[in-house]
Amino acid sequence: MKKFSTIAALLAAGLSFTQGVSFASPAEATIAQAQAIANNSKCTFLPDAPDKHLVVRGDTLWGISAQFLQNPWCWPQVWGMNKEDIRNPHWIYPGQIVYFDRVNQRLRLANVGGSGVGDGAAGGVPVVKWTPRSRVEGLGADAIPSIPSAIIDPFLSQPLVIERNALDRTPRIISASEGRVNIGQGEKAYVRGDLDGGTSFQVFRPGVALKDPDTGLVIGYEAAFVGTMKLDREAGDDGDVHTFVVVKSKEEMSVGDRLIPQPPTPIINYVPHPPSQEIKSRVVSVYGGVNVAGQNQIVALNRGSESGLDVGTVLSLERHGETIRDKTDDNRLVKLPDELYGDVFIFRVFDTMSYGLIMQVKDIVKVGDVARSPQ
Repeated sequence: MKKFSTIAALLAAGLSFTQGVSFASPAEATIAQAQAIANNSKCTFLPDAPDKHLVVRGDTLWGISAQFLQNPWCWPQVWGMNKEDIRNPHWIYPGQIVYFDRVNQRLRLANVGGSGVGDGAAGGVPVVKWTPRSRVEGLGADAIPSIPSAIIDPFLSQPLVIERNALDRTPRIISASEGRVNIGQGEKAYVRGDLDGGTSFQVFRPGVALKDPDTGLVIGYEAAFVGTMKLDREAGDDGDVHTFVVVKSKEEMSVGDRLIPQPPTPIINYVPHPPSQEIKSRVVSVYGGVNVAGQNQIVALNRGSESGLDVGTVLSLERHGETIRDKTDDNRLVKLPDELYGDVFIFRVFDTMSYGLIMQVKDIVKVGDVARSPQ
């Protein structure tokens, strides 16, 4: 994807994607420019794309997109979605039909039986206005997810990265009941610290320091989730020690483990899209403490919201080509080309870091590999 700084050059070359259009604000102009640049990227349909697809349970937005598109992250482009649609996506439900409008190179949505389908047609394909269905109850719980949600669900409500100064502000376990060293499910623990009115908490153990491969600086601490606790008795006037009961234990808790309030379970539909600006990041770690990863595993990157990443951003995975000696030319040093080998889908974003799900890859992912804007 071309940088936004090349827009002036594109205009000078005669690319009139904003000709005759006025914008109410610079932000609207930026969105239009980003859309125009995306139009000129690799958002192409597969030559053997089907005419339509009936949405069924078990489908994912990514999977449906991959049936039609060369790059599944082009989904917003072919639907003609704007920035607000990406932030607050429309729901797609089992039983609806996705049509491929070959004439206009767009995907369109309709209900089975033609409900919502217009009278006109484009190239023999029903013309459908994509209108969101109103869902108050369930908040889209029946809608198809964008990616395999079961893989990332545990990561949405658990603390993955804890900033160093935040550790000092969290309540902590100071003792187990009856002098035990470790605390298991159903057992009591004694906690000190400001609960700020909370009653349900997650318990985590500060983990390894995560260093930026580019700067060598610590950018966060990966937290190890150990379980959940519920307040049994708040501290009284005669002290500041709260009594908790372990509700769920992933592993035994111990003195020094930290508590943060239990967040509500998020219901989020992610729309895959390229970043709105040029981004080059590095793989900081593979979740679980290993050095390599494959499809459907979680990796941490050294860029976050401060660099322009948001939920749903798709980046291309790239490995720098090795420098070898050409034995056919007096052992001269030669650098092999860099290789793109897969995609990573960003599903959780912090200020200076983000976590992504590895989608399809042709090689293993290594710590230190590059994740960048799709080219």
